[in-house]
Amino acid sequence: MSENTTTRTTLSDIGVAMFTVADQDAALAFYTEKLGFEVRSDTRFGEHDEMRWLEVAPPGSHARLALNPPMGGQPGGSSIGVETPDVLGEHKRLSAIGGIDVDPEPMRTPGAPLLFMLRDPDGNHIAVVEAPPAT
Repeated sequence: MSENTTTRTTLSDIGVAMFTVADQDAALAFYTEKLGFEVRSDTRFGEHDEMRWLEVAPPGSHARLALNPPMGGQPGGSSIGVETPDVLGEHKRLSAIGGIDVDPEPMRTPGAPLLFMLRDPDGNHIAVVEAPPAT
């Protein structure tokens, strides 16, 4: 029988999720102007500054969302979940803005929190989920 020598992880948080987008400037406008995210990083790099690292996040969030050009594939197809204490209010706010592909109504399935989905212009999915009660 082998002895388990696995050590406990030092990983403690999810810092960055990544979406592939066709146009970083258009994605930046969607996330900041439509969803109200803030820019956390917008840095050019590479030998001739040909690459760009772009991060956005909801105000107060520790985790960030990187908006990257596709690496060998098509944009879109990823998903994240964001939390809010007011799913109904956020659904109403986003539905009134226009130009956002948002579900017609929030839904609740047995054992799951109230939520709705929206899609960014590249087809990435964002689940807007009721935040769990504070403990």
